Amino acid sequence: MDMFEHNLEERMKEEAPLAARMRPASFNDFVGQVHLIGEGRVLRRAIEVVQLPSIILWGPPGSGKTTLAYIIANTTDSRFSPISAVSAGVADLRRLVEEAKEHRKLYQQKTILFIDEIHRFNKAQQDAILPFVEDGTVTLIGATTENPSFEVVSPLLSRCRVLTLKPLTDDEIRVIIIRALRDSLNGLGLLSVVLDNDAMAHLITMSNHDARTALNALETAAQGTSPDADGKRHISLPTIEDAIQHRALRYDKAGEQHYDLISALHKSLRGSDPDASLYWLARMVEAGEDPLYIARRLVRFASEDVGMADPQALVVAMAAQQAVHFVGMPEGNLALAEAAVYLATAPKSNSLYQAYSQVQQEIKQGSNDAVPLHLRNPVTPLMKSMGYGKGYKYAHDYPGHIVEQQNLPDSLQGKHYYTPSDQGYEKQVIARLKNWWREKGEKRED
Repeated sequence: MDMFEHNLEERMKEEAPLAARMRPASFNDFVGQVHLIGEGRVLRRAIEVVQLPSIILWGPPGSGKTTLAYIIANTTDSRFSPISAVSAGVADLRRLVEEAKEHRKLYQQKTILFIDEIHRFNKAQQDAILPFVEDGTVTLIGATTENPSFEVVSPLLSRCRVLTLKPLTDDEIRVIIIRALRDSLNGLGLLSVVLDNDAMAHLITMSNHDARTALNALETAAQGTSPDADGKRHISLPTIEDAIQHRALRYDKAGEQHYDLISALHKSLRGSDPDASLYWLARMVEAGEDPLYIARRLVRFASEDVGMADPQALVVAMAAQQAVHFVGMPEGNLALAEAAVYLATAPKSNSLYQAYSQVQQEIKQGSNDAVPLHLRNPVTPLMKSMGYGKGYKYAHDYPGHIVEQQNLPDSLQGKHYYTPSDQGYEKQVIARLKNWWREKGEKRED
C-alpha cells in the first residue's frame, strides 16, 4: 500500500458513519450474543482454535452480524472478502473465489467470504458458491434477516451451521451508546456530548434494538448541536426526537402507562369498539412496546372474551403473533391491527372462561377423585382383570355418535361447568348440546 492509498483509507475511516467507526475489533468489545460468543461457548472455542465451519448468521438488523464476521476474520487471521448480495452477481462471486485461490497459493491464508443479505441471492447465485464452500476454497459467512430455511437453498444450508442472533436488549444498546459518547478516538468523546436521561431513553426505545440506528441518530444529534460556553454539546429530548424523526410518546414500559394502555386496549376490545381498539394498540406500538407482549394479550383475549362465540378468533390472534415473529416490526404492526379489529368486531362470550374458572376452583378445593374404571385404558392383562375399560361404550357404535355414559368421577356426577351463550358460533353449540341431552334422556335444559 503506497502513501496515497494509506491516506485515502485513513480519510475514509474518519468520514465513515459513527456505527462503522465504533465497530469492535475483538470479542472483548463486542456487546450482546453471549449465547454464541461468550467465554466457553462452542462457537467461541471453534473460532479461537481456527476450526470454524461455514456459517449463516440469522438475526434482526443492527444485532451485530457484520461486526461478528469482521471479528471472526481478525481472530482466525483470515483474509476478509465482503460482498453484498444486493448488488453482486455470479461474476463477482467467481472473481472473489479466484482471488481466494490465488491468495491461498501465495500466502497460505484462508479467505472468509462474507455475503451480506445472502437471502437476496437467487438459486443460481447460491449454487455458484456451493462447490467452493464444499472444497474449502472459502469459508462462507452469510448474513440474513430472513429465515434461512426459506431463503437459502438446501444444499448450501446443509453445509453451513445456522447461528441465530438475538435482538439487542435495551441495556446492551445503552452500553453501546455510552461507549460511543466516551470514545475519543472513534466515537464522540472529543465533542463533549452530554445526553439527557429522557433523550437516552427515547433513543434506546426508538432504535428498536438496532445498534446502527441508535448510533446514527446519536451522531446526527451531536453534529446538529452547537457547543455551549463550556464547550459541551447538550442533547435534549427534542433534539433526539428531531434526529430520529419520531416524537417521544408518554409511555413507560415498566410503569403505570404500560398497565393503563393495555387495560384500555383490552376493555375497548371487550366493548366491541374497533376504533378505540386500534387507537390504544397504536399508542403502545408507536411508543415502543414489545409487539410480542401485545400479541400475547390478544391471544389471551381471544380465548377469554370471544371464546367459543367465534373459535376462529384464536386462530387469527395466533396468526398475528406468528406474523410479528416472522416479519418483525414495523411491518408486523398491521398484523396486530388486523387481529385487534377482528377481535373487537367478533361476537363475545366468556362462557369458556367461566367454565374453566369453575373447574379450577373445584380442583383447588380438593377434588382429586379417581378416574372411573370404564374410562381407564386396560393396557396390561392385569388391568383388564381388575375391570379397567369394562362397560365402556364406544360412541361411534351408537346412533348419532352419542351415548349416555358417566364421564365425571362419582362425586361430581350432575355437575355442569360449561354453559354456552347465545352469541355467534355458540348458538350452534347450545342447539347441538340440547339435542344430545334429549337423546341421552337428560333433563337439563339450561
